[in-house]
Order: sequence, then C-alpha cells, then structure tokens
Amino acid sequence: MKIAYLASRVTLPGSPERRADAPEHDQMMAVLTSSMADSGAGSVQDVRWDDPLTDWSVFDAAIIGTTWDYWDRDEEFLYALARIGRQTRLFNPVGLVRWNIRKTYLRELEQRGARLIPTLWLDEASPASIEAAFDVFESADIVCKRQIGAGADGQHRLRRGGPVPEMPHPMMFQPFMPSIQSEGEYSFIFVDGELSHALIKCAATGDYRIQSLYGGTEEAVTPEADDLAAAGAVIGMLDEVPLYGRVDMVRGSDGRLLLMELELIEPFLYPLQGPDLGPRLIAALQRRLG
Repeated sequence: MKIAYLASRVTLPGSPERRADAPEHDQMMAVLTSSMADSGAGSVQDVRWDDPLTDWSVFDAAIIGTTWDYWDRDEEFLYALARIGRQTRLFNPVGLVRWNIRKTYLRELEQRGARLIPTLWLDEASPASIEAAFDVFESADIVCKRQIGAGADGQHRLRRGGPVPEMPHPMMFQPFMPSIQSEGEYSFIFVDGELSHALIKCAATGDYRIQSLYGGTEEAVTPEADDLAAAGAVIGMLDEVPLYGRVDMVRGSDGRLLLMELELIEPFLYPLQGPDLGPRLIAALQRRLG
C-alpha cells in the first residue's frame, strides 16, 4: 500500500519556514517508513495538505500528520480534507475532524460523562468578560486558549490585575491547574481504540506549557489502572473508533484525571516513547484497507 502523510510548509524538510519543533515530523516519518519496510506493507510519502497539484488517488490512504498551520486556515483545511477524502481513504475522516477542530466538542464529551476542567466559552474576550472569568472560577490565575488552535499558539496565562493581550479569536477560559507544573500532563496514545503507550509531559522550569517548542520534555509511563480507564472511557464516548487519537489529561484536586484535549486531527504521537507505535499503525491501516 502507498500512504500519504499529510504535512505542511512549516514542517516539511527543507522548508525555509520550518518550525522549530518540526523534528517531530521527522520522528513520525522515520517510524512509519521503517515500519512499512519491516512489514513489507508498502511505502509512505510526506505531502503538503494544501498542494493543489497532488493526485491523491495514487495513494491507498492519507493520514493527517503534521498539518501544523491549519488553525489560521481552518475552512481551507476542511475543504482540502474533503477533496482528499473523495480521492482516497482519509484518516481520521473529515467528519470527525470537523467535529474535533473546534474545542467546543468538549462540551459534548462532558454531556457524555467526561470530567473536564471548568471552562468558560467566549466568542469575544473583552476586558469585562475576562474579569468576570476570574470571579466565576474564584481564581486569580487563568489560562486562555483559542477555540480553534493547537500547540499553545495564541494561548495566554493571565493573572488578575495583570496585562491582557489582544485575543482576536473565539477563546476558552479555564482556571490554571497547579498539577500541570507539579506533576505534568498525561498523554494516552490510542490506535484503533487500543492503548499504544502513555507518557507524561513536563514543562521547563518557570513555564507551564509542555510542548517541546517551549522546552517541554516527555517520559514514557505505565499508567495506573484508574488513569487508563479514564482515558479509555473518553475514546469510548465517540460514535466511531478513530484510527489514532491522543487523550491529554491533567490531575484535579481530588486526585482524578480531568480531560484537557481529545486530539483526533494532527496530534504528535510521541513515537520515541512508544516503540510499538509504527507496527500498530501499519497493522491498523491494513485492517481498515482490507
């Protein structure tokens, strides 16, 4: 089989606009390429998602990979995925992506039983609404994220009485979770509904963002049974089993994990912490493609 790994101008090797965390793209390509070769299953090629000249029908499937510029072009991105999905099998499918692209999907998961960090949804973040958020959460320390965004882009940590940056996008507000610094953020990587591996991501000293772009580090962990059950329950809330998914969670004050994000579009899947990730993905693709 011939697989396209969807990337972007900011992650492909040789691009003058390449992001500082683009080596994560190289890690994913390395594990997919080697797993394909070891299994004799075929080949994988990284391709820009917005390349208008690519004939997607020459691929047996396309996996959404490091498309790490979509959040400022979300409608164009969804249109491109729909076009790709008409020419080949797309994973995850565009319907699931459309649902997952705006973080308001978290409200639906909460209705299905997921435990979330308390959240306020603001389409316009005015000084008055931000001040009200401090009051609602009874906290002097809050985090603001874009409703359509990733990688902490456009994310802010605000203290009551401190400066407020411009936030031109619809936002979500949450109280700052101290455990993100004292313990870290957990990621559970699922392939075809089954756990591949788990890890804990820790921020650099003095920061709270756990992404490698900001100095964050990762370590593989064997999750406790209750923690794994909480992550697995989130995957089980979906109407369809995704080819891949990453459940990001943080510990609440009661010791139980809370859902931060369910990443079904273009999550980095941390292959260095999961040596079986490549074979699992290839085997899952083979099952789905028949």
